[in-house]
Amino acid sequence: MAKPDLEIWNGVLVQLRANHPTLCRQWFEDLEPLGLVDGMLHLRARSNVHRDYLRRRCNDGFNEAARDITGHLITVRFLGPDDAPRPTQAVNGHPRPDAEPVLRDNSLTLDPDYAFENFVEGPGNRLAFAAAQAVATKPGRAYNPLFIHGGVGLGKTHLLQAVCLQLAQANSNLSMYYISCEGFVSHFMQAVQEGQMNNFRHRFRDIDLLVIDDIQFLATRERTQEEFFHTFNSLYQSQKQIILSSDAPPEQIPDLEERLVSRFKWGLVADIQSPCYETRVAIIKSKAALRGLDVPEDVACHIATIIDANIRELEGAITKLQMQSIVDKRPIDLDLAITALGKAKNATFAAPSVQTIIEIVTDYYNVRLAELQSKRRHRSIALPRQVCMYLARRNTRHSLEEVGGYFGGRDHTTVMHAVKTVEARREQDPEFDNLLDSLETRIRQASFVPNQTLVTR
Repeated sequence: MAKPDLEIWNGVLVQLRANHPTLCRQWFEDLEPLGLVDGMLHLRARSNVHRDYLRRRCNDGFNEAARDITGHLITVRFLGPDDAPRPTQAVNGHPRPDAEPVLRDNSLTLDPDYAFENFVEGPGNRLAFAAAQAVATKPGRAYNPLFIHGGVGLGKTHLLQAVCLQLAQANSNLSMYYISCEGFVSHFMQAVQEGQMNNFRHRFRDIDLLVIDDIQFLATRERTQEEFFHTFNSLYQSQKQIILSSDAPPEQIPDLEERLVSRFKWGLVADIQSPCYETRVAIIKSKAALRGLDVPEDVACHIATIIDANIRELEGAITKLQMQSIVDKRPIDLDLAITALGKAKNATFAAPSVQTIIEIVTDYYNVRLAELQSKRRHRSIALPRQVCMYLARRNTRHSLEEVGGYFGGRDHTTVMHAVKTVEARREQDPEFDNLLDSLETRIRQASFVPNQTLVTR
């Protein structure tokens, strides 16, 4: 690629980050610029899924960025791994690309962010996660159908798309249909009105994988339930994989025919529950990393404390925090997070106790308190003892003598020596410095007294 074209592409990335920060993803860096020809910037994505996502979700942002950088009416064209750039055709003196391949507007767009590697496993979703992975490995044989249910924004759609993404990557010839229940109902009604039921049945039955989100919307629709019953039977008997999601288990979906309830329970019914605190922290870090954001540990902990409803609200908090950082032109830190998101009502950071510090340090170094209080000077004991003394001096109001008293009645000069030794090593050893930061973060978390009521500003 010519250097001027490469400079244009680099400028496009800068513009996107500045003007469309919530659109940007870390994998944009992997797009391959092929060149600017006749007013069109060609970019190659690493998979057809990435290409289709860019065409459906990102066209306007990329085109705007390209035009801002060049000052000309530039159009961006996204290509898959096997797509060849095509020449443009002039229309009224202006370059126009040949028609893009038609994307099925009746299927939902797969989001590359929803791959299995980006799903955060926790106690509330472990069964559903394992089942989805099994189905992606052995479609039609592992669990058929796979029925995943849970509240809004808990990860059902992520798992559905993760299966589709893995199967599409493993077999490009696999025929799959991923659609919302409302989309299925709409296609059925249109087929009935237009007398195109044969086409409808071919579309939904002659496939290898059918994935339907929010199947609960079949309720009260008797004719659609009848048609879906036959579609289900056709696919199941052909050992084609069926995956469904709902906000309730089959037997709790109102006005759903008993025969459908029975069939939905033939395979595996797995529920997803609200993520626990630790899982929410991990989700925040994962979602931020996909955007290329550096979210400190205490910020992730703060967000996880004030938001416990669902993952979508966590994503919304990250978006708000990202925009606040851009507007204020300052890095993301705890103060910014409190400014942007508020804080938990009456939330306090109680002064950590020496006992808390000892528990965290001994857990990390796998030593016992009795060993720290002994007179042993072996490095495996001396270092954890010094770290405990150092952290106790930094994070509590205890005097040198009081801190020494927790470790076998050592005098204040021993504690002073420990503090100086740890401080010197922190300055010389970045890895050790990071470890101390991590231990202090755990201490703060252990001392945090949350209240889930959000105080807005």
